[in-house]
Amino acid sequence: MPNDPAPTRKAPRAADHLAVDRAVSELRRGGIVAVRAGADRDRLALMVAAEMITDDTVGQLRRLTGSDPVLAITRNRAIALGSGGPAPVVTVTLPPGSSADRVAAIADPTAGTVDTGGLITLPEPQSGTAAAAVRLVKLARLIPAALVATVSDVPPARMDVWARGHALLLVDSGAIDTHRQVSATRLVRAASARVPLIDAEDCELIAFRPIDGGLEHVAIRIGDPDPGQPVLIRLHSSCLTGDLMGSLRCDCGDQLRGAIKAIADAGGGVLVYLAQEGRDIGLVNKLKAYSLQDLGADTVDANTMLGYDDDERVYFPAAEMLNLLGITRVRLMTNNPEKIGQLAACGVEVVERVRHVFPSNQHNERYLATKAGRSGHLF
Repeated sequence: MPNDPAPTRKAPRAADHLAVDRAVSELRRGGIVAVRAGADRDRLALMVAAEMITDDTVGQLRRLTGSDPVLAITRNRAIALGSGGPAPVVTVTLPPGSSADRVAAIADPTAGTVDTGGLITLPEPQSGTAAAAVRLVKLARLIPAALVATVSDVPPARMDVWARGHALLLVDSGAIDTHRQVSATRLVRAASARVPLIDAEDCELIAFRPIDGGLEHVAIRIGDPDPGQPVLIRLHSSCLTGDLMGSLRCDCGDQLRGAIKAIADAGGGVLVYLAQEGRDIGLVNKLKAYSLQDLGADTVDANTMLGYDDDERVYFPAAEMLNLLGITRVRLMTNNPEKIGQLAACGVEVVERVRHVFPSNQHNERYLATKAGRSGHLF
């Protein structure tokens, strides 16, 4: 699947994935997490999300490790800073005395003007701890940048003991790598209810809860589709601004309501409503991307300036929801060929692409043109 690294040689344990779930919460509140990486899991580092650091955090990293932390950022963010290279993650050597505000400005283009003088950008070290840290921050839906400090002289057999002794959570890089796919297969059907909608009165909402404690996804089953036949479906990523508030910056609200009506008019089907705000970068980062668009960036460049890929979504959860509903063959309402390929890779057969297009307005014309010209959408 795109955006997700290949599994490591040693399959992570269930406890390793539980540690990732806990680490996500720890990072979102500004906590420090220990990461074990390297081909033999023999490298240890401490990390904190760059977006959440304080001057006290920087000092704490130095005290705990005895080393100066570096800033791990994605290649996309490095390119925006005028650097780059082939490695997906690079490290920035910070000048002595760098404040938390300066680190935040290097990581986040919306945090203020950044002084790039004295910055030295290097490829990610072979230990892999920096890359693992960035992937973990992405899972937390924070700006994909982390302050990382190496811990030396702790043998692999003692890493768990060392982390517990310092009241730190230890996370394995292999579990980080596979977490998105594994968590998608740990969905449970949590609740369902009949909810008549304006354009689809014969409608049932089915909520699916991830066991990792993440946000719930919802399937809107309209009518009584026959799972033995290709079912008309729409995969729709949540958009608070468009779906709920009627934002004119995107076409999400039109696509959501239009899909519900189209499925009802066709006699039935399923709309899979995925908790993937802002192409799965989260609401806060979507608003940051909007602010960059207001300064002239298009939707693709805004995401990459923040350090993300232009589209961070994966469709493991959608495929698992369809599987739990007994649906294996679909007619997919979409303009995005990527969805077809990703569903097929998850074992869902797409027998037909159904066009799903709505008129533009003066506020979203550039957005739609970027989707077509740079993201390959078919209008």
